[in-house]
Amino acid sequence: MSSSEGPEPPKDPPKRELAPGELRLVQDFINAWDLWGVDRHSKPSTLELWLSEHRLPGADNLTDADVRHAVTVREALRDLAAANDGPPVSKDVVETLSRAARSAHLGVQFDKSGRAALEPHALGLDAALGAILAVVARSMLDGSWARLKVCRDDTCRWAFYDRSKNRSSCWCLMSVCGNRSKVRRHRQHRSRPTKPVRRKRSPESAL
Repeated sequence: MSSSEGPEPPKDPPKRELAPGELRLVQDFINAWDLWGVDRHSKPSTLELWLSEHRLPGADNLTDADVRHAVTVREALRDLAAANDGPPVSKDVVETLSRAARSAHLGVQFDKSGRAALEPHALGLDAALGAILAVVARSMLDGSWARLKVCRDDTCRWAFYDRSKNRSSCWCLMSVCGNRSKVRRHRQHRSRPTKPVRRKRSPESAL
C-alpha cells in the first residue's frame, strides 16, 4: 500500500477489534497504513518514530532502503493475515518473511529459569522486524494468530481481531465495510444488462 492524500479522519472513528496481548504489536505494524491514506512508515523519520513508540530497536539513522524493506515485510504480513480468511499464502510472501527472519537471526534463547523464547540476535531494523516476526510465531503456537484477519473490503484491508465464536468475521466493521460491500454488490447487480427474453414459437405460428 502506498500513502496518498485522503479525506480527514473523523473525530470519533468507529472502534475496530484490537488483538490481545503482544499480538497487538503485529496488528499495529500492519495498520501503520491507516484507513485515510496516511502511511506512518512512509519515510525514515516516521518509521523511526513508530519504532520508538513501540519500544523497538533500530529507531535511528534509517534510510529510504530501510523504509522499503519495512514496508515490504509489513505488506507480506498483511497478506499472511489475510490468508486466515482468504486465498492461500503466496510463494512471494513466504520468501519475504523467511528472508526477514534470517536477517533478524531469529533463534531460541533460554532465560535464567530455563524457559525458551524465540528472539532476534541481529541489530537495528532487522532486530525490530525480527521481534515482530517472533510474536507472529508465538501467536501461531497459542492459536491467536488464526483470529487476526484482514478486512475483505479492498478499499480498507485493515487488520482486525476476530472475536466471533465461530471465527466467521470477514469485515473489520460490519456497520462500515460490511454494509459498503453489500451496497457495492447491489449496485453492480442493478447495473448488469438484462438479457431479452426469447419467446418460444408456438406450433401454429410455424405454419
